[in-house]
Amino acid sequence: MKKIAFGCDHVGFLLKEDIVAHLLEQGIEVVDKGTWSGERTDYPLYASAVAGAVVSGEVEGGILICGTGVGISISANKFPGIRAVVCSEPYSAQLSRQHNNTNILAFGSRVVGLELAKMIVDSWLAGQFEGGRHQVRVEAISALEQPRI
Repeated sequence: MKKIAFGCDHVGFLLKEDIVAHLLEQGIEVVDKGTWSGERTDYPLYASAVAGAVVSGEVEGGILICGTGVGISISANKFPGIRAVVCSEPYSAQLSRQHNNTNILAFGSRVVGLELAKMIVDSWLAGQFEGGRHQVRVEAISALEQPRI
């Protein structure tokens, strides 16, 4: 991925700044969807902004941070076409890309420190969707987004 949207709430703000710098060092363009301070705010706003950028094609993927990564990933997953994963270690981040073709990575600033967060991000970015048997499963996930009667 060469262009990523980034979003966080107030709890993730300081870690976001460091991870954005890490991405820029790798030549990845970052579209900052907020927040831009440590002032209290609500994570669904930033999950929505990042998910919207991914769905519209403005960016190739997204990264989200809140306290645990859970609430912000749940919010992002409300958007059709989004497959957001919350990860606290690199292995799941990489496999989420290889097997589930995730397009948003989330983690918690109260769960992982800076160096581990960098490893998680790098592993997620390094993962390439393998297709094949996994494509069938991703299609089944997408089918769940269709209205049911």
